[in-house]
Amino acid sequence: MHNVTFSADEELIQKARLRAQHERTTLNSAFREWLQRYAGNSAAAAQYQHLMRTLAHVKFDRKFTRDEMNAR
Repeated sequence: MHNVTFSADEELIQKARLRAQHERTTLNSAFREWLQRYAGNSAAAAQYQHLMRTLAHVKFDRKFTRDEMNAR
C-alpha cells in the first residue's frame, strides 16, 4: 500500500474527521472507499450493469406517473 499526501482546508478536514467518527470509521478508511469507487472498481457498479443487461428485454409502452413511480 502506498502513502499519498493531499492538501485541503483545515476546517474541511476537521468536518470530514467528525463525519468519519460519527460513521464509526476513520478518514483514511473513508478515503480508500471513495478512491475505490472513483477508480471504478466497485462491485455494486458491476452488479448494476449485469442487472441492466438482464432486464434489457423489458419494454414499457408508456411513462409512469409520478405517483406510480413513488408508490411503495
